[in-house]
Amino acid sequence: MDNQIIEFQQIQNRIFTIRGVQVMFDRDLAEKYEVDTKVLNQAVKRNIRRFPNDFMFQLTPKELNNWRSQIVTSNKDKMGLRRPPYAFTEQGVSMLSAILKSKTAIDVSVKIIMAFVEMKKFIAINAAIFQRLEKV
Repeated sequence: MDNQIIEFQQIQNRIFTIRGVQVMFDRDLAEKYEVDTKVLNQAVKRNIRRFPNDFMFQLTPKELNNWRSQIVTSNKDKMGLRRPPYAFTEQGVSMLSAILKSKTAIDVSVKIIMAFVEMKKFIAINAAIFQRLEKV
């Protein structure tokens, strides 16, 4: 399989729906941007005005527990979360490339935004099926 397709699928597998919006977590983004999560979050805090609540929010402990119960994660993944992660929407991901300013951040942001767009298309196409499942 082509490396770009594999990478695209890996990104899509890291997009979750929380509070009714598609998001990626800070640690997943940091991994893709090749920076420490702490570095990513510090850059965000220095530029917090660029990240209103509809661009980024921190999961509540209850949301984190719900996410953990729905997603099969290893103990290592669970133990690595000392606090609820920050969740970035598509707009937040776009803003990250502006504050991180590396070539990697720009390239990765483009790929992530494309994955968000594809996921939205998939959801729109399959909305009727999702509604039927919800009723069941």
